Amino acid sequence: MAEWSRIQRDGLRATMTAGWMKSTSGSVRCRALAAALLAAALAGGGLPCAGSPAAAAELVGPVSGLPMPRFVSLKPDRVNVRRGPTKDHEVSWVYTRSSLPVEVTAESDNWRRIRDWEGSEGWVYHSLLSGRRTGIVTGGGKDELVPLHAASRDDGAVVAKLQPGVLASVRECSGRWCRIEGAGFDGWIEQHRLWGVYPNEKVD
Repeated sequence: MAEWSRIQRDGLRATMTAGWMKSTSGSVRCRALAAALLAAALAGGGLPCAGSPAAAAELVGPVSGLPMPRFVSLKPDRVNVRRGPTKDHEVSWVYTRSSLPVEVTAESDNWRRIRDWEGSEGWVYHSLLSGRRTGIVTGGGKDELVPLHAASRDDGAVVAKLQPGVLASVRECSGRWCRIEGAGFDGWIEQHRLWGVYPNEKVD
């Protein structure tokens, strides 16, 4: 397995942009999960798309009984991410911003394997996660501004334009639009422009 360097994941800057520090690595555990899903599909006759509502509906965590995978957020402003599901495992990196959205992809006793917006995976203690939904604005490029509308429709008045990387609280989603709120903004964004919710997922 490729070595991961321990880094600090920085939070949002006051200008509503993000200074994410990026690490890259192969994920043996991710490949193992994919292999397990494929084996289950061959035995049961179907393979849900990973990260889709269908997958979340068909799979549940063996410890929590909650949908798997599922989006949650980081509770404190400092979260150690480890190589394995015990405190004896080395810390791979440290998140230094609360409320960041992450996706739970596996469970082991009191530990949860999470995947972040960059695709990096590691294990965190379950009490460091919150069911509060948040999202990160995504776009085609760092200089592309994403419109925030006053209403959940294409012709809704644009009340703000957000840069990719902005962190927001997710208040509700219709399957196509999500109402998000953050420092100095509140409005509707197209759902596919938000990392932290699944395509067509409804949140209320």
